[in-house]
Amino acid sequence: QDLMFHSPVSGRALSSLLHSRFSLLTSVCDCPKYSINLLPLAERQLNRDAKGQYLFDLLCHHLNLLEKDYFGIRFVDPDKQRHWLEFTKSVVKQMRAQPPFTMCFRVKFYPTDPAALKEEITRYLVFLQIKRDLYHGRLLCKTSDAALLAAYILQAEIGDYDPGKHPEGYSSKFQFFPKHSEKLERKIAEIHKTELSGQTPATSELNFLRKAQTLETYGVDPHPCKDVSGNAAFLAFTPFGFVVLQGNKRVHFIKWNEVTKMKFEGKTFYLYVSQKEEKKIVLTYFAPTPEACKHLWKCGIENQAFYKLEKSSQVRTVSSSNLFFKGSRFRYSGRVAKEVMESSAKIKREPPEIHSAHSTPVRSASHGDAFAPPARGGRAESSERVAVIADEVYSPADSVLPTPVAEHSLELLLLARQLNGAPCSIEEEKESEAGTPTAAAAEELGGELRALCQGAGGLGGTQAEQVNKFVLSVLRLLLVTVGLLFVLLLLLIVLTESDLDTAFFRDIRQTPEFEQFHYQYFCPLRRWFACKIRSVVNLLIDT
Repeated sequence: QDLMFHSPVSGRALSSLLHSRFSLLTSVCDCPKYSINLLPLAERQLNRDAKGQYLFDLLCHHLNLLEKDYFGIRFVDPDKQRHWLEFTKSVVKQMRAQPPFTMCFRVKFYPTDPAALKEEITRYLVFLQIKRDLYHGRLLCKTSDAALLAAYILQAEIGDYDPGKHPEGYSSKFQFFPKHSEKLERKIAEIHKTELSGQTPATSELNFLRKAQTLETYGVDPHPCKDVSGNAAFLAFTPFGFVVLQGNKRVHFIKWNEVTKMKFEGKTFYLYVSQKEEKKIVLTYFAPTPEACKHLWKCGIENQAFYKLEKSSQVRTVSSSNLFFKGSRFRYSGRVAKEVMESSAKIKREPPEIHSAHSTPVRSASHGDAFAPPARGGRAESSERVAVIADEVYSPADSVLPTPVAEHSLELLLLARQLNGAPCSIEEEKESEAGTPTAAAAEELGGELRALCQGAGGLGGTQAEQVNKFVLSVLRLLLVTVGLLFVLLLLLIVLTESDLDTAFFRDIRQTPEFEQFHYQYFCPLRRWFACKIRSVVNLLIDT
């Protein structure tokens, strides 16, 4: 929900709420300033020229967050295209929509080792983000890993298993994934009862992060695209490199030190890769819109700079253009991962007090309240969707949000996708909505994704598009070359034939090289042209 509350909240309750949403609201009478409603702040004024950095620092200050470089602010424009708020630009100028502006506080750069984070408040916010990734189907894993992750969440939320408080089937009241089966619920409860007893919330969250870090899709923020064959794919940038996903399978993984260049033209995104033995390849993908492609490019530039560079002083402005056209220019602003870790090691303050808040979606609000201890009190998001996934056979066509798959069912999963004509496996949730989409919204979103993944643009169309772009590039190069030659010719004529006696022209004419060129080459050439022109004129007269 949008954070429009005014009562003071601290610790984990505040962290959990700020992890959801906040809004910028215009004040009355078109005042040139904007009032920010941020829980738990009193009304503040945001100047129209205020940069994104000011707003971000304001958030982090009231979160009591020092390790803030991993986080960012995301918003969605009227065309439903996501953007990261740029800290060096005005907040208001980046918004195309009319106020109020809805934004999201998110993890932008996932820590390479979340267990190495200095402060618990930072680990807790990263834990919230990864728990959200798990629920929205971004963090794919085997059934055994899924059960362990969900058990860690359960231990962090409700504490040790208590037969008096937790009746049979208590784990089924919580929804850790878009869908899951009774068998998986029983496995979650079994691990919670027998293996995690005595773990504090902080320990459970740390163990959750350590386990999530080992998964292939840790840190994945998927961008829907198509490859050169017209197949649906998802591109993502992780702490370790560039990833391409098709269905629930990782088809490409390229380390950051192998990525030499990223650029885009219209809807086309190019990734230049240099691997061992001087092997160079170019990966080409097609985004749904030019805006989506530019967002993908900017995310790639930022992630590569953050994880690959040693110092922020090494950051350079990057252009999306070729040699002759300027195109889009972008520069990452911020510290790199190594500098962030060095800065975190110097933090010596007393750890801020954290009071946890219940934040796991539950299938029944009343049950969720019954299981949550008073100290964790708080927020329970109801979800009316009660869906079941079989552990043995699962097709992503059953849901717009994918779920963990069984260890031995990956081949069955891929076969089911081919038979059912399933849409993309990893789905981008609607950032402009506060909670889990309703069944109607999910159905509508699924229809849009099916149209995206199964629409026109197959192999034939893609090849024709590539040929057209090549032809346009050649014509553009020829046009630029002809233009340069024409300019040089005009300059040469002015130097040799005009009577302009400016200092600039005089200095050039007096050089030995120009005099040699003029008498040995230009004058004979001029006489030859004059002779040919006279011959053509005489021929026309005689005719």
